[in-house]
Amino acid sequence: MILEMKVPSPGESITEVEIAAWLVKDGDFVEKDQPVAEVDSDKATLELPAEESGIITLKAEEGDTVTVGSVVCLIDLDGKRPVGSEQSSVGSEKTVDSKQPSVGSEKSSEKAVTSSAVEKTYASGVASPAAKKILTEKGISSSEVTGSGKDGRITKDDAVKAVPSMGTPAGGSRSTERAKLSMLRRKVAERLVAVKNETAMLTTFNEVDMKPIFDLRTEYKEEFKAKHDVGLGFMSFFTLAVVRALKLYPDVNSMLDGDYKIFHDFQDISIAVSGPKGLMVPVIRNAENLTFRGVENEVKRLALRARDGQITVDEMTGGTFTITNGGVFGSMLSTPILNPPQSGILGMHNIVERPVAVNGQVLIRPIMFVALSYDHRVIDGRESVGFLVAVKEALENPLEILMDNDPKKALEL
Repeated sequence: MILEMKVPSPGESITEVEIAAWLVKDGDFVEKDQPVAEVDSDKATLELPAEESGIITLKAEEGDTVTVGSVVCLIDLDGKRPVGSEQSSVGSEKTVDSKQPSVGSEKSSEKAVTSSAVEKTYASGVASPAAKKILTEKGISSSEVTGSGKDGRITKDDAVKAVPSMGTPAGGSRSTERAKLSMLRRKVAERLVAVKNETAMLTTFNEVDMKPIFDLRTEYKEEFKAKHDVGLGFMSFFTLAVVRALKLYPDVNSMLDGDYKIFHDFQDISIAVSGPKGLMVPVIRNAENLTFRGVENEVKRLALRARDGQITVDEMTGGTFTITNGGVFGSMLSTPILNPPQSGILGMHNIVERPVAVNGQVLIRPIMFVALSYDHRVIDGRESVGFLVAVKEALENPLEILMDNDPKKALEL
């Protein structure tokens, strides 16, 4: 009996996928539920498991774009696992006598003996005065240059050729490789260009004194970790600060749909995380209902799923605002690009000790630059600047604004 395996639908709006890689070969015996292929949609990479055990016949090539529901492989349910294939391969390896020299190795040995027999003279490797001057000026040892002059002497021409010019290849690898972008990466590129062309995107900047958060984390992070089995990171502070700011400035939590502006009474926060297939943006649902522990657990769960390639399309759909953290890679400042159809995105950056004025005194404080990119068609300057200032206020006074002056209760300790 032959089973036809069809491409399942990865999501409601997805009509086609690309065969990213076959994990088995044509004619292989596969077990039920064994991953046989990786398929790329414009939102995620998914594994295609074998529906039954048997001999597989591939009906599509790697890189092919196929529609959802089309047949990509056949499984012969009557096919049996090949017997003795491993033994035969091992036996064939043993038939080769490792002690018996090959013809190529004999020739190599003869060549080595011949080359080593070339007699060296007193002039071998000795640079002429002109060549010596050139090599000295360029910091090249004469032992690194092979002489072509009489008796192996290094000539001026040898020295000139040994000095690589700025426009001349110097013997290093100059190979190139052409690789097709995955469907996910092509979709990301398409969306980024669309954002730049179809929105009136602007970015406003501010800086945050992170010392109050540093102090709270220093005091409570060990106890928080021990009780909740998750670290007390910066994302929970930023997420809760963003939730508060979105409530104060609802325009930032809205999006444009034709001639209409859509407002949300909930805050679904997308978080940009780096996965094996590139940037993923899973969503923390109803972040307004989460505590510090709830946010940190969600961030950890989604980051692990993205890293392991298990993130689903549904988990990356429907966010109302995005937070991206380029600081983990060392970024000092950037202008993050909107995640459509959202109207705003907050960029976090690295934390650097900088001299700042505090109550008339110059002090060294851990400072983070933050950036808010927004769609000016939806959000005016007042709302964008006010939103970022509200985020700054909450981060610089988390004890009062985010914890209601009760850190033990806020952290559920």
